[in-house]
Amino acid sequence: MIMKALKLVFTGAAVLMLSATLMAQTKPWDVPANFKTMKNPVAKGDASNKAGLAIFIKNCASCHGKAGLGDGVKARALKTFPGDFSKAEYQGQTDGDQFYKTKNGRAEMPKYEGKLTDDDIWNVVNYMRTFKK
Repeated sequence: MIMKALKLVFTGAAVLMLSATLMAQTKPWDVPANFKTMKNPVAKGDASNKAGLAIFIKNCASCHGKAGLGDGVKARALKTFPGDFSKAEYQGQTDGDQFYKTKNGRAEMPKYEGKLTDDDIWNVVNYMRTFKK
């Protein structure tokens, strides 16, 4: 009887933790309007994708995974799912949305302002577009 009660308590705690995690994941980013409409000044193409790939592997893949699926080696230790960049929800964002999020970060997502140049970030944005299914 005690074991059943403990099992219920642990199950309830697990459900609460999962609910809190899912709520944290679904909280929308507050991207300022001037970023949402920002145009990407870096031309899309092989050169930008190659530069973006190198930067992505070095700075992003440990959480976001090599294919942008949110399955990097550090992803399991995060409180929130790092996102799947191949999904329409992500790909439907503007380049400015993605630039802002990468540059400014939030919670577990690090801020890359001062670590990467704006052109580096734009190259990563262009590269992340290649994850589209």
